[in-house]
Amino acid sequence: MYMDVFLWPRYSILGTLLLSSWLCSTPAIAGPTLTKIKDTQAITIAYRETTAPFSYLDADKKPVGFTVDLCLKIVEGIRQELKLQQLKVNYLAVTPSSRIAAITGGQADLECGTTTNNAERRKQVAFTVPHFFAGVRMVVRSDSGIKNWIDLRGKEVVTTKGTTTIKLLNDRNKVRALALKLVEGGDHAESFSMLEKRQASAFVMDDVILYGFRASTKRPEEFAIVGDALSVEPYAIMLTKDDAEFKALVDREMANLQNDGDFRKIYDKWFMHSIPAPGKSVNMPMGYLLRDSILFPTDKIED
Repeated sequence: MYMDVFLWPRYSILGTLLLSSWLCSTPAIAGPTLTKIKDTQAITIAYRETTAPFSYLDADKKPVGFTVDLCLKIVEGIRQELKLQQLKVNYLAVTPSSRIAAITGGQADLECGTTTNNAERRKQVAFTVPHFFAGVRMVVRSDSGIKNWIDLRGKEVVTTKGTTTIKLLNDRNKVRALALKLVEGGDHAESFSMLEKRQASAFVMDDVILYGFRASTKRPEEFAIVGDALSVEPYAIMLTKDDAEFKALVDREMANLQNDGDFRKIYDKWFMHSIPAPGKSVNMPMGYLLRDSILFPTDKIED
């Protein structure tokens, strides 16, 4: 998904209108999802186990991360909207291959990981306002001599099964005739492990995920994130499609977060400071696309 930065003024105008609508209106407490949550007094969050700093397990095997914190803030807004004294949070571990089915099948109410909002996925699920914009690049060993995509010609490259990166790599392979040997890891941890074990020359994925894995190693200097960005990936929390009341409430809560300062505090916590397990900082300042987008929150994405 390529995004022209010159389209952002148009998004800003639309975002202002949408934000005003979300903040000034209260969704009716109806619809299947909110009714289920109110009746059971419980909500289920789908999370990823290995995508620090967004969603992963800490040393105590507890789901933590940037997107998990955002989802918990949204859950608190739902609790207040439904006037519940308490709202139990259940967690469901998902993978890139199982995350959409968890939402469409009703096993989870919110998916809080690193899922890109694109047209193909919107046929099955809905997305709220983006909480991050990532660029697809690659992590390689610092001594590999690999600096850009042309340097991968004929080499074995790993990415993760069930991600949008697979199509990007196949397209680049065809256009540039790189003769890549593409393999797929079951999850991001397995993909990075293949690079560590020298079973692949590069691990291609969203840059922020790569920064997280590099920070988690004993010797981060042995790995480098390189290559021109193949695309820009807008991450957004995934939820059920065709439940307007639930989506309106989630959209409003995310817009509130992005406009009252909490969003920036949560971002700094997870990207600019040491985080639980691995206990190191990703050290990744907020990018200009995200800085601009949180001024005028909108769920509209240009594919």
